[in-house]
Amino acid sequence: MRIIDNFIGGHHQASTSTRLGDVFDPATGRVQAQVRLSDPTELDAAVANTQAAQPAWAAMNPQRRARVMFNLKALIEKHMDELAEMLSAEHGKVHSDSKGDIQRGLDVVEFACGIPHLLKGEYTEGAGPGIDVYSMRQPIGIAAGITPFNFPAMIPMWMFAPAIACGNAFILKPSERNPSVPVRLAELAMEAGLPAGILNVVHGDKQVVDAILDNPAIRAVSFVGSSDIAQYVYGRGASNGKRMQCMGGAKNHGIVMPDADLDQAVADILGAAYGSAGERCMALPVVVPVGEATAVALRAKLETGIAGLRVGVPSDPDAHYGPVVSSAHKARIENYIQLAVDEGSELVVDGRGFALQGYEDGFFLAPTLLDHVKPDMQSYNEEIFGPVLQMVRAQTFEEALSYPTKHQYGNGVAIFTRNGDYARKFCANVEVGMVGINVPIPVPVSYHSFGGWKRSGFGDMNQYGMEGVRFYTRVKTITQRWPSGGAVMDQSFVIPTMG
Repeated sequence: MRIIDNFIGGHHQASTSTRLGDVFDPATGRVQAQVRLSDPTELDAAVANTQAAQPAWAAMNPQRRARVMFNLKALIEKHMDELAEMLSAEHGKVHSDSKGDIQRGLDVVEFACGIPHLLKGEYTEGAGPGIDVYSMRQPIGIAAGITPFNFPAMIPMWMFAPAIACGNAFILKPSERNPSVPVRLAELAMEAGLPAGILNVVHGDKQVVDAILDNPAIRAVSFVGSSDIAQYVYGRGASNGKRMQCMGGAKNHGIVMPDADLDQAVADILGAAYGSAGERCMALPVVVPVGEATAVALRAKLETGIAGLRVGVPSDPDAHYGPVVSSAHKARIENYIQLAVDEGSELVVDGRGFALQGYEDGFFLAPTLLDHVKPDMQSYNEEIFGPVLQMVRAQTFEEALSYPTKHQYGNGVAIFTRNGDYARKFCANVEVGMVGINVPIPVPVSYHSFGGWKRSGFGDMNQYGMEGVRFYTRVKTITQRWPSGGAVMDQSFVIPTMG
């Protein structure tokens, strides 16, 4: 059995822990590897290693750090297929979707290549008599990232790329369900010229998470996962004086106006709802048609589109999506489907009971479509995180706008319309962090930033872009004067002014 160990100080380190976690092949249902679940003492050792390495890395000029990021970018591109195959084998995504996962993380590595410009401070000459004021951005020291199973390449790169480019050391605690890609990325970072100890990978479960949140040497923590865990992580880390950035769950809505291009909207909704088996925090699991005629037409087109979707193994080039990540998660999704039916939803297409020939033990689910879903249903209010699309009918634009605005989650939302007035009103009034206009998955590009509202995000700063640079740095402001004689003692007892 293949054992996946920690990556600390530039090499693999066998854990002293006897606890192991199974890593499944979602397509076959079989255990393909085991990951060692570290104990808190191993986290402490990783922290000590980063503490020794970080000062020299921070002292290196930003241009030289940028060259390491350029090298890492080239290496990830060179190993794209290898990384994608590794990712698909442990997550279940089809190969093309895995490459997209890697590419969206690579975009942030590319953004971090511009760190010499991004770290420039501000300067004011002559702010007062003979006085200049300037600011600089300095690394915080050691940061940590706790990442989920659904994007094992993208989200680690969202975190560690800006962190290490800014001059920090970084400890990554990836999901124990698919830990191989994060370790491989750390290996490539070493090959790119990153000093040993600047990017360490420590595997584990809640024990390691709590150790990260409690360790005083770790100054900032970035987290992505469910909202309940995000709130816990945020609260514990913030109470220990850490800078926290915690992204939670989602229930993203797609509003379909009567004037929308239905063919394009349906194509977009199918991909956003069922792509990656719905295991995306920016998936679109709720569609809200406005008006009865829109609902009838949309449902008919959705049913036709769903009938043409192909569920397959990750290596199938014709498959639209593959299995979900585990048998437990598959059962959870199936329970939500039954709950929706019990609550009064109409089960239009049932994806349960699907089996792929030759892979009968795999964690597969076909697409599910539910209609006449109501906003007071538990199945609507909670995140399902699977290939399930719920239709909530609205009679007016105002009613449709109210559903994502009142929902407990506020990650992403989309509106499909040809009407600019509706689009502007929607953007101005919807209480959601990321909005798409005729764009079903509005994940911002790498030089903007990612972040949701309400229970989708805890903390004041978003991920990557300039928000990421701000998160991983501290501003130091200097007020300087070079005396030229003529000191007046009495003035030294009055608070300084620039007048």
